[in-house]
Amino acid sequence: MKKIIWISLACFTLGILVAGYAFIVMPEKKVQAKEFLVGSPTPLSGALFAQSEVSKPDLDFVKISDKVGPAVVKIESERIEKAGAVPGAPDEGSPSDDFWNRFFNNPGGRRQDTRVTVQGTGFIVSPDGYIITNNHLAEKSEKLTVTLVGGENYRAKVVGLDPQTDLALIKIEAKNLPVVDLGDSSKVQVGEWVLAIGNPLGMEHTVTAGIISAKGRQLGVGGNAPTYQDFIQTDAAINRGNSGGPLVNMKGEVIGINSNILTPTGGSIGIGFAIPSNLAKKVVTQLKEKGKVVRGYLGLYPKDIDDDTKEALKLKDKKGALIDSVEAGTPAAKAGLKQYDVVVAVDGQDVKDQNDLRFKIADIQPGTKVELRIIRDGKIMTLTATVANLETATQRQPQLKPSKDVGLTIAELTDATARRYGYRTREGLLITEVAQGSEAEKKGVEAGNILLEVNRTKISTIDQWDKILEKTPAGSVLMLLIRREGVGQSQDFIVSVRIP
Repeated sequence: MKKIIWISLACFTLGILVAGYAFIVMPEKKVQAKEFLVGSPTPLSGALFAQSEVSKPDLDFVKISDKVGPAVVKIESERIEKAGAVPGAPDEGSPSDDFWNRFFNNPGGRRQDTRVTVQGTGFIVSPDGYIITNNHLAEKSEKLTVTLVGGENYRAKVVGLDPQTDLALIKIEAKNLPVVDLGDSSKVQVGEWVLAIGNPLGMEHTVTAGIISAKGRQLGVGGNAPTYQDFIQTDAAINRGNSGGPLVNMKGEVIGINSNILTPTGGSIGIGFAIPSNLAKKVVTQLKEKGKVVRGYLGLYPKDIDDDTKEALKLKDKKGALIDSVEAGTPAAKAGLKQYDVVVAVDGQDVKDQNDLRFKIADIQPGTKVELRIIRDGKIMTLTATVANLETATQRQPQLKPSKDVGLTIAELTDATARRYGYRTREGLLITEVAQGSEAEKKGVEAGNILLEVNRTKISTIDQWDKILEKTPAGSVLMLLIRREGVGQSQDFIVSVRIP
């Protein structure tokens, strides 16, 4: 019996010593024991993955909004939208003008030009009033009004516009204004948090949050899509009125300028696009210094290399850009570049794809000699070209030729025109305008369509078009073959129009 009592006392004493060691000498074990008993407040993900205070992002949206918000402005752009004549109304100067004036205050029954106001966003980049916004907001504006966060209104002037990237620089006369910091968009990572600040649908200084969904997005051609595209995609809510506003990272730096959304409804569905800040820096610097952007030009039309092209040309990979066509008399043609060549490097810098090649050439100052490494028939060659001015090349486009008889305004579809607007077709005539109420409009012809044939005969010059109209008597029917190009596809259709 005594033996059992001694054993019990020994066990009890040993237990006290072990407990004291655990709760006094090793206090961290006490915490672990307590958490095991009552449940750990640490989330399961925190227990599974190592946490680092250094890499953990600062998600203080309030702090970032307070920092950037004062430099974000509301922009109202007033513009005049031209309108055509009411179908069936008399011509200008008709004796019945007095009738229309007296009863409708509308000479000749012609539709009146309308003044519209478009709202958007911008942000201040210098204390003396320089503001970045979108070209599509500032262009054709007769009056630009900027409203600061405090409610002060200023009349703004346009410093420079760049439709090629959809960027604009405007200025107000003010001092000591709050400004934003432009960050390095090349360091943006997919998945990081961002804020969009703007005036969607007139709701001033709205802040929305999301993440970077993708980088290097291209939206194709046509419509109002800019020529040079390298968009940052985000799911932060962007709506009409957010255009020109900042996309901000968690350091409070602007890494993008909100520009476009992809939507079947007209509202945000979480697919928005912003122009990278690094591209904006280059453009805005030139707009401030020169009022325009000077870009390099070679006169070649590149395209990406797909699997079939890689196999057909026996290429090792799909890096580089295939030359689809070369404009006659251009620097590319003079340098000896040809169709089917693959450009793989510019001045020693590798070319990833056709978009990369377009940016590289555009960044080179006109008059500069550039070395192009190409692959031709499986052999690597190096050619030298002297870069020209893109603006000068674009100005060589022919004048528009209105055709009042059938309601079409047309222009010759040169290689330069096709390249500028992203058309794959290199033949026919470009329809630049369709008169309201004309038979062509009623039958679905739209501006931007391409006229390929008239009465089953191919047409490529305005002189051919004029001669056809001269020889065709009033009341006769013209059969037109029209092409409509879309993103990645085209559609040909036949339209018959009667000459009045």
